[in-house]
Order: sequence, then structure tokens, then C-alpha cells
Amino acid sequence: MAEQEESERNNKRLARLLRAARFKLAARVEDIDYEHPRGLKKAQLATLASGDWLNKYRNLLITGPCGSGKSYLACALGHNACLQGYSVRYYRTSRLLEELTLCHGDGSYSKELRKLAKTDLLILDDWGLEPLTQQQRNDLLEIMDDRHEHSSTLVTSQLPTQQWHGSIGDETLADAILDRLMHNAHRLTLKGESMRKKLGKLAANEHLD
Repeated sequence: MAEQEESERNNKRLARLLRAARFKLAARVEDIDYEHPRGLKKAQLATLASGDWLNKYRNLLITGPCGSGKSYLACALGHNACLQGYSVRYYRTSRLLEELTLCHGDGSYSKELRKLAKTDLLILDDWGLEPLTQQQRNDLLEIMDDRHEHSSTLVTSQLPTQQWHGSIGDETLADAILDRLMHNAHRLTLKGESMRKKLGKLAANEHLD
């Protein structure tokens, strides 16, 4: 009975964590494709899946071309973090910044920042795709400052990390944001042809047969 009750509690907690995470994709670490030539190593993913980087409040930066599987990897590692009991939130970076703009207007900004600060793993997908306003730069700095050495942030981007400074658009704020984000961060750099394009070609060939 006691084991059954504990199992039910754990299942309910996991369900709550997964609902709160709001993942874009139903992705799992065990389903990651290593056959596609994109520079992804099983040993590196196994180390990340162990969760040690989360225990040490390290960040993870995943870069690569469109369609290389960045979002899938982010969601898979986020799902894995939920399995380990960590709280996770997934956002497209632009949508989070839009939500924070609304929070400024309705007076809920401080509450939302506290919620983000308490999240064990914050996933920011598609970093650097759109120009930032001054307020958005300030918001990113607030987020990174709250999380620095207290929690982990996972960022995906089509831009190589060398271009992130310029994409932020303000030298002083870029220095402050990236110092907190990149300090002691793990990095995954993906390469190769878009997986979506390759799967599309395979499907087309199958139809031709």
C-alpha cells in the first residue's frame, strides 16, 4: 500500500511538472536520433541526461542551422529534467518577451520574474531571431541576473554564440546578459542538412516507389 501511494504521488507530481513545462514537442532522450550526421555524440548527451549540470546550476547552449533538431533536444532534456523532479518552463524567446511586455502593463511583472527565478530549468528556444527593444534587453538581464548560479537556463539558437553579442543590440547590456548566461555553460554545436528536409526527401522517395 505504501509503495502504491508513493508511486501515485510521484506520477501526479510528474504530471504537474510536465503540464507546467508546456513543451513544444513530445520529445524524450531515449528517442534522440544519432544516425543523422549532425555532430551529436551519445556520450555527451548521456552526461547531460545524468542531470549533473542542473545540480551545479550550469547552463546549456545549443546552436545549429534551422531543422537540425535543436528544439527537439531542448524538449527531450527538459522532459528528462521533469523525470528527475526538476521544475521546467519552455518558451520561444520572443513569446516570453511579449508576455513580459504585457506583464509590465498589468502590474504582474515582479510576480512573473519571481516565478521564472524559481524555475529549476528555463528553456529559451529560438534565441536571437528578432531585434530586441530596450525594455526586452532589460528584461533578459533581469532574468539572467536572478538565475545566475541559482538555476539553469537552456538556450537554442540558429546564430553561433559569437554573434549573440551583436544580436542583442546594446554593448553594455549584451556584456552583462552574456556574462551571466555563458559563464560555465555547456555547449552543443549541431551541423549538417536540415533533418526536416531529409525526412521530407525520404518520404517523397517512398511515395515514388
